[in-house]
Amino acid sequence: MSIGSEMKSVGEVMAIGRTFPEVIQEALRMLDIGVHGLDPEAFEFEDLEDSLSNATPLRIFAVAQALQRGITVERIYELTRIDPWFLRSIEPIVRVHRELKEKSPPFDEATLREAKELGFADRKIGQLTKAQRGSIRTERKRLGIAPHLAQIDTLAAEWPANTNYLYSSYHARATDVAPSWRKKVMVLGSGAYRIGSSVEFDWCCVNALKAARELGYETLMVNYNPETVSTDYDECDKLIFNEVSFESVLEIYEREQPYGVVVSMGGQLANNLAIRLHRAGVRILGTSAESIDMAEDRHKFSALLDQLGIDQPRWEQVTDVSVAEHIVERLGGYPVLVRPSYVLSGAAMSVAQEKNELLRILARAKAVSPEHPVVISKFETHARELEIDAVADGGEIVLWAICEHVENAGVHSGDATLVLPPQSLYIATIRQARKIAQALAKALHITGPFNVQYLAKLNSVKVIECNLRASRSLPFVSKVTGNNFVAEAMRRMLGVARPVENHSIDLDYVAVKAPMFSFSRLVGADPMVGVEMASTGEVGCFGDNLHEALLHALLATGFKVPRKGVLLSLGPLTDKYWFADQARELSQEMGLKLFATHGTAEALRTVGIECTELAKRPEDGAITGMDAIKEGLVDLVINIPIEYDELGRPDGYHIRRQAVDAGIPLITDLQLAQAIIEALRHRKVNDLPILSWDEYAERRPVTLK
Repeated sequence: MSIGSEMKSVGEVMAIGRTFPEVIQEALRMLDIGVHGLDPEAFEFEDLEDSLSNATPLRIFAVAQALQRGITVERIYELTRIDPWFLRSIEPIVRVHRELKEKSPPFDEATLREAKELGFADRKIGQLTKAQRGSIRTERKRLGIAPHLAQIDTLAAEWPANTNYLYSSYHARATDVAPSWRKKVMVLGSGAYRIGSSVEFDWCCVNALKAARELGYETLMVNYNPETVSTDYDECDKLIFNEVSFESVLEIYEREQPYGVVVSMGGQLANNLAIRLHRAGVRILGTSAESIDMAEDRHKFSALLDQLGIDQPRWEQVTDVSVAEHIVERLGGYPVLVRPSYVLSGAAMSVAQEKNELLRILARAKAVSPEHPVVISKFETHARELEIDAVADGGEIVLWAICEHVENAGVHSGDATLVLPPQSLYIATIRQARKIAQALAKALHITGPFNVQYLAKLNSVKVIECNLRASRSLPFVSKVTGNNFVAEAMRRMLGVARPVENHSIDLDYVAVKAPMFSFSRLVGADPMVGVEMASTGEVGCFGDNLHEALLHALLATGFKVPRKGVLLSLGPLTDKYWFADQARELSQEMGLKLFATHGTAEALRTVGIECTELAKRPEDGAITGMDAIKEGLVDLVINIPIEYDELGRPDGYHIRRQAVDAGIPLITDLQLAQAIIEALRHRKVNDLPILSWDEYAERRPVTLK
């Protein structure tokens, strides 16, 4: 993907150090793209000079590879127009990278110190020298090589700085601020904003810090995102602007000696460090690292569900790609869901519709998480999805809230439209979900926040997954219910209990959380939602009922009410007839002209609904779906895929892409389309009441004494 004057990024990192080589290596690790620094061998480039001439997110690695191949700084400057000062600063990184491949422990002090001052991580040094895991750290300690915490000089050296704003550097020869005697809590942040990890975890980290401070603890924050509130140095007693990695966290922990470390508020990044930090002697606050590992490892968690007698989609572990087809047959055929372990927001998690797609997904899953098993499970079609956010103390739930998804299962929870309190779930379904959450809390001895996701079909509830950390919906349920789930979780993790009133089902209003997508910025991307998260933001809105709350949320994401016509492409035959009532409402009640693809038009006419049939290709002057969008005949597109090619790609791509590029609202989920049309039927946008959050908060239930 090329980059240029149009912004495409959804987040950023900030590395602080004393030399450019030190910070560029640290910053690249912070991106969490699978590299351990500026590695000239990390990526392959078919045409190196072209990769230098044209800006891409990987061009910095092309620069390093060019230097490794002996291309001069002058030539690289001609191709990139990157200032030669930066290029010459990268040269020593490439040189030491080459030299380390020819060395092995034990090292002399000069070699190891130079590598650390150039920003090489212990893990990368170990890989290059083929050293045993953990041995580089031991070697550093033996030679007395350690980073020190330096203050950001907020007074430009005109006066002695006195600030709690710190960074770590191997160039520093002493620590500027000595550890205090107070009892401390260290909170690990979520790092870069990206799809699946954004403001929600920042909110969780900040509220955790505030709760700990209220209990008298000194608070330490470790994070590296310049956009976040958690990296404002007035939010905590000591802000350490540093990499959230095993190496850096362990160094800070040993220097500061906090009472414990919180890994459950910073999303997947912090959670993934739990087991290694625990084995290194770090005290993890709240739920144990062993329980976190059991929930994150797909195989272990599925085995636990079987042991507890909790229903789940049928699954098998994949250890050899060659037997994947046989596993699919035993599970009952396609579609199947491929689920790696320890991943963020469904990364490398996909639904396979046929064999070739399954093999591609397995290859990608292995690349994302090579140290953990991959599980294939039967993908449940036409099932509802719901989730519970909760706080537990010693295995007992003290706070909980259940949200239902408007969309059927198959849409990632971060891309789904969430409703709280649930409006269409059976009471029996809610009871089952609550009972399962309690059983998991007890079995995993949870103390702190957790989230469980379920499938519900014919009043049968199955568990999809359980995250023993704050979820991206935790701020939403906190604001809707009036109970700060994060603050309560932090108090419980620090051993402080108090009576809590839980109101999440009996609210006198409805709230909807809707996703925000950036497909218009991603040229050529198929604007489809699925099991891998794609949204880059979200909104939350209130209303007296579902229709009102849903319309408020849609309008907040930029949705425009259709005034001209609607393009319908409705997927399988059953969906075409199932949507007939809504199509009739669009045409007869709302006065919108309907344009439909061939199969959809045929089905609609069968039930007496008039529409203009669209041709697949421009033949004999017939109008196509692309023409209808280009000529402004429609201002809403409802496109539900029906078929998949041999690579598993859904049809209708060109219509979806054209809609996004034209700025026309696009709906690719049938349940959401129905909900939107019903909302537009019952409420006029111009008549929607606008109330403050406080006015809704006043309606919350009060416990009678």
